[in-house]
Amino acid sequence: MEPGDENYRELKVDPTQPQILVQKVNHPSRVHLDIETDNIEAEVARLEQLGAKQVGKVRHFTILEAPSGQRFCVVPAQRPDFEEKANIWREGDNSDA
Repeated sequence: MEPGDENYRELKVDPTQPQILVQKVNHPSRVHLDIETDNIEAEVARLEQLGAKQVGKVRHFTILEAPSGQRFCVVPAQRPDFEEKANIWREGDNSDA
């Protein structure tokens, strides 16, 4: 989220909880998720193996669409405690996805 961007509103949550932003979108999705990662290329490849498809890029975000039609973004790590709290996916381990 860029400072002053009118398309976003941030909901106040405890710092230990996921960051929640409300985003105005121009597609039929009712909810739009962003997935933080320290390796966008690898995370996009993992999600494509699960059935997602790339539909575009905006700035440093990669936009994907799930087989259900739900759109979401893969974004660079946003939170200062990302490394400490990140899920670590092992090669071939998609059981929690």
